[in-house]
Amino acid sequence: MTSSISRFSVPESLEALPDDVRDTILAVQEKAGFVPNVFLMLAHRPAEFRAFFAYHDALMERESDTLTKAEKEMIVVATSARNRCLYCVVAHGALVRIYSKNPELADQVAVNHRTAPISERHRVMLDFAMYCGVEVGELTDAWEERLTHVGFTREDIWDIGAITAFFGLSNRLVTLTGTPPNKEFYLMGRVPRET
Repeated sequence: MTSSISRFSVPESLEALPDDVRDTILAVQEKAGFVPNVFLMLAHRPAEFRAFFAYHDALMERESDTLTKAEKEMIVVATSARNRCLYCVVAHGALVRIYSKNPELADQVAVNHRTAPISERHRVMLDFAMYCGVEVGELTDAWEERLTHVGFTREDIWDIGAITAFFGLSNRLVTLTGTPPNKEFYLMGRVPRET
């Protein structure tokens, strides 16, 4: 392993990691074809690695009738761009492209969601995410009315706020450690994947 992916130590090899952490990393490598740098950076502290990915999966993998995977990833991209986190913009931008099947959407949302060609639903969702990430984030009656008017449930509202808060943490950790995005992320959803 190389320490150039973090200003802190990373495991010298996957064999040096606890079994469960190593198994998680190998499963991601099997699915993606590479190991995302953030996994190796977070393996610096295995207990925090476990907690981080448990909460990540609880938020991002939770089934919802009304909030799609593409929408969740749009929240990550917009708020990560606001927090100037290159890693999360690039990595989750790839997921926006894949889930939305729109190769331009992630870049448009990252630069300015208010001028991006998105629906009113998505604009309200991202406005609320910015409010949660930058301002107080209190769910007022006015915000709840705006969000429910465009089809979000109370559970969706929780998810929007929780995803914004969680990725605020993620953005800061990646910035603290100087972890760069893997080169593979840049092409995902733009060019066909090699089989």
